[in-house]
Formats: sequence, structure tokens, C-alpha cells
Amino acid sequence: MLNDHEHELSGTSVVVTGGARGLGRAMTEALAAAGASVLVVDIDQEPLVEVLTEVPGTVVGHRADISQREGAEGTIDFALATFGSIDVLINNAGIGMSMIRSGDRYRNPVFFWEVGDDWMQRFYEVHVRAPYLLTTAALPHMREREFGRIITVTTSLSTMLAGTNTPYGPMKAASEALCAAMSHDLAGSPITANVLVPGGAADTRYVPDSSGRPRDQLIQPVVMGIPSVFLSSRASDGVNGRRIIAKDWVADRSDEENLAAASAPIGWVPSRSAV
Repeated sequence: MLNDHEHELSGTSVVVTGGARGLGRAMTEALAAAGASVLVVDIDQEPLVEVLTEVPGTVVGHRADISQREGAEGTIDFALATFGSIDVLINNAGIGMSMIRSGDRYRNPVFFWEVGDDWMQRFYEVHVRAPYLLTTAALPHMREREFGRIITVTTSLSTMLAGTNTPYGPMKAASEALCAAMSHDLAGSPITANVLVPGGAADTRYVPDSSGRPRDQLIQPVVMGIPSVFLSSRASDGVNGRRIIAKDWVADRSDEENLAAASAPIGWVPSRSAV
């Protein structure tokens, strides 16, 4: 539950990439409502203007291409200059398959042999390189403060492996593997790395209207709010290397109950027969 001082985020600085739309905006709204100072990062200006106008609290916008070193390191420098610290980094920015071809993988599929090098590179830069660049730039400052939270938004494991979903699925899998590796390297430190996913197809621009799916039957982005606040707060001390499913996080349960019901180790847990 989020009604105690451990979930209070006053004095906490958060960077949310892709924070102006969809899942990112839902997290921005929840974090700002909990008292955090939020730097919303996006590559497009229009959604940044909207979120700054519409979301109350300490919310600052920053336009950058975080897939490139200059943009990523500049984002961390801007956060430090604006807030004086960086406590939480939420790696949420992404691009979907409709960037390659209008529609979705059911009605207008893209097969892996159609993708091409340029799109493979771009999806890698956004989903894998950007989280790496941002995290390595932020980490020295988190170590100095002896507190840090790295939260990576990926996708359902089935989506990572699905056909007609290359390069989105494989690059999200790489992003999750990267977060898992970070969590192992950070084990025992005051800095944690965890994955947060909505838990299925969400009502964002990644599911186009042409898919034919009723919007009210998709997972609503607001489910990301409460678990993102928990992961950003002192209440999550010691929670490291976990994958949290937002739709299964229930507001009136305790954190311990939610962790038991809505989380598992990041990635795939090897079976006894796995090599």
C-alpha cells in the first residue's frame, strides 16, 4: 500500500525516458503525485508540452535522442543540473513494429527477413544501447549518494519470442537480459535494478486502431503507477533482480503480498534440464 512514509518520494529525483506518452506518462503522473521531481524525456516536442501543461507537481521536460551517447549523457547532466541529483532512472522509451509498417503483426505482419539492417540497428539503439548509456552515466552519482533505482520496462516473455515481431521482441529480450546482468553486478549495494511490465497488450500507440482490438479490453497504462512508485521508494530496499507485472499489483495489498503475487526473477528461470 502507498499510504505510509516509506512510499513518500519528496526529495527523490526521477528520470523517465519516453515519459510523455503511454506507460511513461502514467508513471510520470504517479511519481509526481507521490512527491518526486520528475524529468520527462522524449524525442518529440509536442507530447512534452502536453505533459508539462497537464501533469501537476515538479515535472520538467527534456527533449533528447537518448539512443546516442551525446543525448544520453546530456540527459543525465541535465537532470543533475536541474535537481542536483539522480535517484531513479526508468528506462521506458521504446519504438514499436508499426514504425516499420503500419498496422500490427496480425493484420499486416513484418517477417524477420523483411526488416533490414537499418531497422535492426535502430531498435537496438533505442531498446538496448540507450538503457546502457543512461545507466552507466547515472551510476556514479547514485553510488555517491548511496541510493539508486534502475527500472527497465520490457514486455511479456511470449512477445519477446513471437513471430512477426522482429526486431521489437528480440531487442526487448536483450534489454531484459541487460537489466538482469546489472542486478547481479549491483547485488549487495544500495542500488537496485528491476524490470516492470504491464502484463499484456497495453492501451498505447503500440497497439494501433487497425488491429481491431477494443481499447477498453487492453491493459490501461495507469496500472504502471503504483508499482513504479514502490520501486522508486525506500520501501523497495533490497528488492533487486525482480520482474514485476503491473496488472497483478493490487493497491490494497501489502508490498510483501504484491511481491509474492506479482513478481518473479528477471527473465527466464532455468529448469533442471536447461543447459
